[in-house]
Amino acid sequence: MEFRTPIKIEPFDFRIGHSTPGLLVGSCFTEHIGARLRRYKMPVAVNPFGIVFNPASVAATLRRLGSGAPYTADDLLRSGERWVSLDHHGSLCSTDRDATLETIGRAVAEGRKALQEARYAVLTFGTAWVYRHRKTGRIAANCHKLPASEFERERLSADDIVRTLLPVVERELEGKNVVLTVSPIRHLSDGHDGNMLSKATLIVAVHRLTELCPRCRYFPAYEIMNDDLRDYRFYERDMVHPSQTAIDYIWEAFRRTAVDEEASRLFDRLDALERAAAHRPFDPLGEEHLRFRQRMWREAQLLQQSHPHLDLSEEIKFFHP
Repeated sequence: MEFRTPIKIEPFDFRIGHSTPGLLVGSCFTEHIGARLRRYKMPVAVNPFGIVFNPASVAATLRRLGSGAPYTADDLLRSGERWVSLDHHGSLCSTDRDATLETIGRAVAEGRKALQEARYAVLTFGTAWVYRHRKTGRIAANCHKLPASEFERERLSADDIVRTLLPVVERELEGKNVVLTVSPIRHLSDGHDGNMLSKATLIVAVHRLTELCPRCRYFPAYEIMNDDLRDYRFYERDMVHPSQTAIDYIWEAFRRTAVDEEASRLFDRLDALERAAAHRPFDPLGEEHLRFRQRMWREAQLLQQSHPHLDLSEEIKFFHP
């Protein structure tokens, strides 16, 4: 008897590996996938402007990285003691206006370089609800705790999303494979009905994009969480965020769908090194443990020699007998 409905995902007709630079932009689910890729030393850049939840802000990020246009003091707002940008996460902002502009300038330069080098992009959308700044008319990627009266809340339609994203896919992401996904994280601040309406809008929009652009593929992270797993035990205690088990499960589905065989085999060897590094021996100075460290040191050296494009200096240093 089968008590679940596992989702069968057709492998993508392109594969990513350690020679395939990528750019990931979007909600905090993007951070989870990006963290896994970084852990396995894949050449990826993740959210140069910080976490972005809505499709309009994802598109705005890519347009800015494509143009490389610098931000100026006129682009910043004062929120309490901090100078903030509506396009950026709070981690890029500070109490000093010039320091904020300098940090944002570096993010633009690094993100532009990542966009130019990327051969694929992963775009993850969390919500179709947006907050438009009344004074500037700009959709905010982050409201930075500014007064609610300064914003107008609205929901993007599927047509709005397609009209916003399709030109970006065709111009800024020209020639790149694009993976679209809807974040499984629940936005209950929008209300249960508002969250469901938002997710449905996003799903309709991304499927239209895959129909309009052959380079776009859909990865069903939302469906895996809500149909395949379909149980509150796969959520954190807040009943909003997927648990680590759920993240692991979705990652493995992504790995099977998008990662090439050579990179996947290398992941297993890197996992073994990571588990070895986390091992806590009964006797750190004992002969058995010293032999174990020497074996792992040799393994790290062999990996480095066979994959010179990877940086295993930390692992080699850690296990050095």
